[in-house]
Amino acid sequence: MAELKTEDIYQALNERLERQGYHLIGNHSSVKKCYWNHAAIAEHRFCYKSKFYGIESHRCIQLSVSNHWCWNACTHCWRLRPQDVGLEWNETKMPYNDDPKFIVENAIKEYRRIMSGYKGRQGTDMKMYQEAMNPKHVAISLTGEATLYPRLGELIKEFHNRGISTFLVTRGIRPDILANLEEEPSQLYISLEAWDKESYNLFNKPLVPRGWELTLETLGMLPSFSSTTVYRITVVKGFNDSDEAIKGFAKLIKLGLPNYVEVKAYMYVGASKGRLTRENMPNYDEVKEVAKKISNESDYPIVSESVPSRVVLLSNMEKPIRYGNGMPMGWSSVEEEESPGEYDDEP
Repeated sequence: MAELKTEDIYQALNERLERQGYHLIGNHSSVKKCYWNHAAIAEHRFCYKSKFYGIESHRCIQLSVSNHWCWNACTHCWRLRPQDVGLEWNETKMPYNDDPKFIVENAIKEYRRIMSGYKGRQGTDMKMYQEAMNPKHVAISLTGEATLYPRLGELIKEFHNRGISTFLVTRGIRPDILANLEEEPSQLYISLEAWDKESYNLFNKPLVPRGWELTLETLGMLPSFSSTTVYRITVVKGFNDSDEAIKGFAKLIKLGLPNYVEVKAYMYVGASKGRLTRENMPNYDEVKEVAKKISNESDYPIVSESVPSRVVLLSNMEKPIRYGNGMPMGWSSVEEEESPGEYDDEP
């Protein structure tokens, strides 16, 4: 059997993404509809980011700028990896570098294409449909490590110039990129599952040297950011819900002093189903118990929660910062949304 060329490998990977509902943009980016895009416009139910931060779920783009590349091989991640698909490629280096303006224009175009199907759909709120055609938020996450895209700061600035707020999600492994952004995101998310070097090497499986040290460097510089900062601690039952892990997370919180801490359940989806089991996915009550313990250890009070998304919010802020006209709940927390228990599209 002839060895596949690099371009053939990426074509095969992109075909898999398209079958999974991704709308490809250029050489390395994509947009995908989130469950809550649908729930908001068709059912008036909203993502936890609406409740916590004012994000309007029907106006929020889910964007990846690094479809197939990352410096970690996290056990819980749904990103396709070589062993998942029987292909080989360099996961740590992006061979492409598309223009930020091109990515932004086409992200908006593809988002409008995705949402256009709701125009004639029974149950669609037409006012919300018209609003959806003018997106106001983008989550730069979805799949891959966003900070591997070398023009990330320019991309963020381009979105801001169009009146679109930016939520950047990263594993925190590129402090050099974050320290030198031309423009900061509206909100910076650091995803954490491990609490020390041993657990990090075991679970996140870095593909580059000094992965944990680079993560700590990122956390240590968070207080210098003018944007709001968030730790998203993904709870994997049986791995990071122990007292040792909770004390470790509290130390990391004291290092980075984030404005918010989200304690959120691992979801048994995508390629992670070949590495973990359904038993590793905690229910809401189990997540809440971990959140209470982290709160006690870190002195960050619990200020809100979303039962459907299995997430609890901690914060050291007196009042929330809102980024849109989403659910006006503020800190009035602890209310349960009517939902069958769906979750957002982020690992």
